[in-house]
Parts: sequence; structure tokens; C-alpha cells
Amino acid sequence: MSFNLATMLRESRQARPDKPMCHFADTSFSYAQVDEISGRVANGLRALGLERGDKVAVHLPNVPQFLFTYFGILKAGLTMVPLNPLLRAPEIAYHLDDSDAKLLVTFESFADEALRGARQVAGVTTYVVTSPSGAGLPAGTVHYDELCSGEDTGEIEPTDADDTAALLYTSGTTGRPKGAELTHFQLYMNCTVAGELFGFREDDVAVAVLPLFHVFGLSSVLNACVRYGGTMALVPRFEQESVLDAVERHGCTVFSGVPTMYVALLSADTSGRDLRSLRVGVSGGAAIPGEVIRAFEERFPGVVVLEGYGLSETASTTTFNTSAEARKVLSIGRPIWGVQVRVVDENDEELPPGPDHVGEIVVRGHNVMKGYYKRPEATAEAFRNGWFHTGDLAYADEDGYLFVVDRKKDLIIRGGYNVYPREVEEVLFTHPAVAEAAVVGRPHERLGEDVLAYVALKPGASATPEEIAAYCKDRVAAYKYPREVRLVDALPKGPTGKILKKALRSQS
Repeated sequence: MSFNLATMLRESRQARPDKPMCHFADTSFSYAQVDEISGRVANGLRALGLERGDKVAVHLPNVPQFLFTYFGILKAGLTMVPLNPLLRAPEIAYHLDDSDAKLLVTFESFADEALRGARQVAGVTTYVVTSPSGAGLPAGTVHYDELCSGEDTGEIEPTDADDTAALLYTSGTTGRPKGAELTHFQLYMNCTVAGELFGFREDDVAVAVLPLFHVFGLSSVLNACVRYGGTMALVPRFEQESVLDAVERHGCTVFSGVPTMYVALLSADTSGRDLRSLRVGVSGGAAIPGEVIRAFEERFPGVVVLEGYGLSETASTTTFNTSAEARKVLSIGRPIWGVQVRVVDENDEELPPGPDHVGEIVVRGHNVMKGYYKRPEATAEAFRNGWFHTGDLAYADEDGYLFVVDRKKDLIIRGGYNVYPREVEEVLFTHPAVAEAAVVGRPHERLGEDVLAYVALKPGASATPEEIAAYCKDRVAAYKYPREVRLVDALPKGPTGKILKKALRSQS
């Protein structure tokens, strides 16, 4: 079956060519403009001799050129490899080499590091996006404008629906990053179904502050917006004021973010701002505490926060809470249309409902990747018995709602008892002085592991580690409460704002 994901852009352009597709700083680009510029990029890629299925690495923040390059790659029948702009040269070299990328598109702020990485891999040409006030190109690179200097032929390569559209690298928390192969059809289905779940409308304006190189931003924000003909307000970096400025200036209606972003916005000064346009908040990437949902909806009247769950390997959304009426706070919701989810034991036997039956989440459906690029053994291990094994622990209730308790690797076994960090974190978030919290295990000679909590306090708040530990002790079983609480100014976070427990464990 022939299908190219870039068809979404073409169809939305034909429906409303003059409608803004994206706002960025003081500039806006219409659907017609993005379609035309991405067509020129596609033509430029073809002129370089790149062939169907070749890989192009995109090392850009949330700027319009990301959109032009993404759809240009798709139109040319190539595969995009999105990279975190903050990667260092050895990491860039690894990703370029592992993905077999032929070309790298980077931004002027990161060009020196990108070039150092690209020089370690044979045959990779580096193109650099510059701002109007840019300081020039590093020697050995090519200006991005040369890639889109030709004409737009209007051609969209007739790729197969199961061709790989994007190669998204996992975070590598259990080893070196692996590239998840996501097809044109999988990405189309996921943004179509996910957009329907929270009622994405043609007149919606989405805040695009989640990194577009990450599956959450790529699929649930960018692709969903284009699929339904909406508009994006691009925000290159998460800062409270930048997000609130975008909402107020462009009348944004949809905010998608990870829990730490919601926590940060709660501490922002919103006095004098008109933020009434916001109607829905989509949360994913990590479990959002119930107290944060309650506080956010109270602070921003008219907004409903809906939690979902997904992974790079599942093209983003796998389960979702569909509305304020249907949701269950603390639940990641139910499987989306066309996707099956089970909770299984160590023998892959499905477990009955109930919080006493915690097992691993396994998935199969239209959203599950083809496999890990050049990793047949890792792919076979992940797809045991025909189901993708996520590594996440959860239980289901009688209504089919799933409740994640933690990652397998985050589970703390203290003296033979299982301690799920999320349960303790939920208690910590109810403490009036706590802004952020993360619970990890630390080695213990007698018990194997003990419970350690890292806590950042709200501005102006005060509490001692002993007070916080005692607060937890009164609210959870004796084996669960943290024996040590460490106060920190801020918790370490990855590029999406997700708390890096691996970094915390290394300090424990």
C-alpha cells in the first residue's frame, strides 16, 4: 500500500492554504508556505543523490526549519533521524554512525559540536541553519539555504505505508540508545487517534514547547496539529514566561507537557495575564501526581488535564484518559483505538485486575514500531510472544483503566518488600512545602536497598528533611517511607523535562 505521511501537510494546505501553520517569535508561516518550502528541501535532497530510505539526521530545536526539513525528508521518501540538540560530539557521532545517516542538519548554536561529531563519521555532510544575526558558518559546513534554494516540484514520493518515516532513538537508560523504526502508517494512525481523543480541532492553537525531536512532541503535537489543520506556537525552550507569553499572544488552546512543566507553571506569576483560551492540558512522559492535576486546574480555570502514556517504540500514545468525565486521576487511561494492552507476570501470563496484581505492560497494535534498527536480538527480546514488552509495571482495574506503579528498573526491593517510588512520590507532593520530588533506591548492606527521597521545595517554603520523612512515615507503610530525604535546589532533568532518576541513583 502506497502512503506518505507528508500527505497530511498537503491535504491541510489544500483545505486552508493561507491559514497559519506555525507562529515563531514575530513570524508566522502559512500551510502553503510550509508546503512550498518543504517541497524545495525535498528537491534539494533529491539533487544530492539521496535515495529512498536514506537517513537524514535533524539536530534542531523547535524552529520553523525543523518543520521544513521534516516534511522535506518525508516528501523525498527518506527517513528522518531526530537528534537532541544538546548532544555532545561523541554522542552525535554514535547516532550518525548507528543510523547510517548521509546528511546532518544542525543549528548555528550547536554547529561546532555537531561538526566535531560528523567528522568522526565518513560521508556525512553538515548543513547549518543560521539566524539573521548569525555569526557565520564553521569551516566545512554548508548553509541550510542551499538545501532549499531550488524549486518545489510538488512531488511527494509514493512510499510504502510500512516504510520507516522516522528513526527515533530511545533514551538509553538500559544501555546505548537504540533506534526505533516508526513507519508512515504508524505515525499517521497515532496522531489521528490521539488527536480524536482530546478533540483536536481545526481552530486549536497548540503550544509546541515539547522538543520536536522527541516522540511526544513529534507525534502528539506536530503531527496531530498538521493532521487536523491546527496551528502551532513554537517555543524553542521551556521557560515559564515564554510559554505563558505564547498562550496569551496566540490564544493557545492546547498545552502538552511532562509533569515537571506543569509543576513549574504552577509557580509562575500569572497576574494580569489573559490565559482563558487554554482548554486542555495533555500530560505524558512520566506519571503526573494527582495533587499537581488538582492544583493546575484550580489555578487555570477551564482547563482539564488529561494523562496519557506511551513510548518512542509505540509512536507516542498508547493509553489515554479521554475527558474530565471519563478520566480517573492517577490512571494513564485505557488503550487507544486499535491497540491492545495487557498486564502480565514474568511468564507473560495475563494478570487479573486489582492493585495486588502488578505486572509488566505489554502492547500490540498499529502503533508499535517495526523494530530496533540493526538490532535483531534486542527486537526479538522486546517482542516476546508477539507483544512488545515496555518495561513498565502497572495494574488494571475492573474498568480496564491502567495504573502505572513504576519502571521495572526503578522498583526498590527493601528487605524483600517491593517499594514503588511513585506511591511515595504521590505522598511527598501532598506536602505543602514540596515542589518536586523523586524517590530512588540506594544500596543497603542488610536490606539490599533502602528508600531515598530527593526533594526541591517551593520558593519561600521551608521544611527540614526530618519533617518531610516524618510526614511520609505517617502516610505509608513502615517499609516504604524514605529513611533519608535530601533537599536540593532542583532535580536533574532530561531534554523533555523528565526527571533523570539514573543521575540521582548514581549519587545515592
